[in-house]
Amino acid sequence: MGSHAPQTIGYSAAELAESPYSRFFSQQMRPLPDHVQQAVLVGGVSGELMPGFDAAGTLLHADDWLVETGYSICDDREIRVSVRTLMPGVTPAMWDWWFAWHGSDSLRYKLWHPRAHVHAVWGDNRSDLTHYVGRTSHIVEYIGSSKISGAISFVPPASIGIDESRLAASEATAICARTGLEFPQFDAGWLVHYVRPVAGGSEMRSRFWMGGGFIAPRGMDTTIGKAIGRGISQIAGPTSGQARDLLVHCAQEMNHLAAILPDIYAAFGPQASL
Repeated sequence: MGSHAPQTIGYSAAELAESPYSRFFSQQMRPLPDHVQQAVLVGGVSGELMPGFDAAGTLLHADDWLVETGYSICDDREIRVSVRTLMPGVTPAMWDWWFAWHGSDSLRYKLWHPRAHVHAVWGDNRSDLTHYVGRTSHIVEYIGSSKISGAISFVPPASIGIDESRLAASEATAICARTGLEFPQFDAGWLVHYVRPVAGGSEMRSRFWMGGGFIAPRGMDTTIGKAIGRGISQIAGPTSGQARDLLVHCAQEMNHLAAILPDIYAAFGPQASL
């Protein structure tokens, strides 16, 4: 399983020969969509144009945000990143299933971004569970050229102000998590991947809020912990370049997996054994 897979990028020759997932593995990444390329060329925008974390619940409103794909860095070194991904032939349910399924095996995780994903394992060391909310995924990946050991702790959408009854009524899903680093053990921010059905498939609207006031020693979500975090953020908080790298990484992995997810779901999803 994932905890025993080699911690290297991509599949080895032996894994390609033996893994039940190898037929879905390809080092060839899809080109970045035009709107993502444009966002990279434009560069960072004012943080005032990109809503903060307290606006997460408004993702369910009919109106798009002013910046659906772009990035900014605020005065306190908080970065905000938005990415829109169109996914023909994909359903929100497939993504909900994927977030539970992929974390049990590094070879599944590597399918998602074959040029950047290295390792994934659940913090509870269980691979027999079919949910992700309330669990922490420990990952190793590259964001740009930086190797990151991260902890992604998934939370219920309602806990960050997203209306779960409205999600269900619209057959949408929202994957929500507190993000952090393993070494040192610091919380670093929040992410939301809101996936809603559209004609012919789904649309994912990804949001990241990281750095600034979100940094704190893990388990110290207190006034003192936040003060420590703000000090660290001013000295070594995320940069505009790292925000750009996160935008590109998210666009790459979501577009790449969207192209193969329907086939993975058909082969390994809940209907595969029926």
